[in-house]
Amino acid sequence: MDKLKAMQIFTSIADAGSLTGAARALDASLPAIVRSLAMLEAELGVRLFNRTTRRIALTQEGRVYLERCRHVLAAVAEADAELRAEHAEPQGRLSMTAPVFFGQLHVCPAVTRFVQRHPKVNVEVQLLDRVVNLVEEGIDVGIRIGMLDDSSLVAQQVGSLRRVVVATPEYLAQHGTPLQPKDLLRHNCVRFSGSSAPWWTFHAGGKQFSVPVTGNLSFNQAAPAAEACLAHLGFGMFISYQVAAQLRDGTLCAVLEEFEPPQRPVSIVYPQSRRLPARTRMFIDWMKQALEEATRQQASDCV
Repeated sequence: MDKLKAMQIFTSIADAGSLTGAARALDASLPAIVRSLAMLEAELGVRLFNRTTRRIALTQEGRVYLERCRHVLAAVAEADAELRAEHAEPQGRLSMTAPVFFGQLHVCPAVTRFVQRHPKVNVEVQLLDRVVNLVEEGIDVGIRIGMLDDSSLVAQQVGSLRRVVVATPEYLAQHGTPLQPKDLLRHNCVRFSGSSAPWWTFHAGGKQFSVPVTGNLSFNQAAPAAEACLAHLGFGMFISYQVAAQLRDGTLCAVLEEFEPPQRPVSIVYPQSRRLPARTRMFIDWMKQALEEATRQQASDCV
């Protein structure tokens, strides 16, 4: 006996309120409907309907079994729909957010390649250096750098990034290379504006500590701060991707590497949902692969 088909016939009988109604709904013969019900009841060992010459009504066992059948049939239909969606061309609107500089370097190129592959998807990218509430602002996907504190989001970590202190070889040759974080106290440091900007965080012996730094320049963006360091104006502390190109070509050198704090995770986040649209699932998989590759490259560039 085809159990799934028998469940469908049983559910149709309950919905139609009669055997003949189920036969019409399923475009099947009445004897086939009667035979399927009889076989199902025989296998289960219970009576699902009380039948008279005038009416048919569910038994107590039938009502319980009907609810279970509806769940099973709904799950099968959902699985079929998801499988069809996997093989269909994704389409529709999708919105995402990412930090500005990281987004420009790694996220936007990956998004562009995704849209080239799937032109029916309309992606809106917002590059913002603030933590966006995805649910309140209606954003489908976000890229986060750092520890996550929003338990309402699903997070998939795609890599991690270092926090590095850098200066030019010329500055180091003229002013010396610091051997301890406290050595920065006698150097000019290019800082980021903000309440915690004068303090740079380090790690040693399993403990975290901070050093107050001073300097005659501060910025609210990484790019001009890196340019100031390239002009031999002092040390800067950056997330590794912000100066990866300069570390790679040797125009900036990393110092105090043994005192770096724990690496920051890079995560793809999205609101919890029992069933994401196919375009969103495909986009998340695409971005995960692209950012895993990008963060691996970052790690090799900054060694």
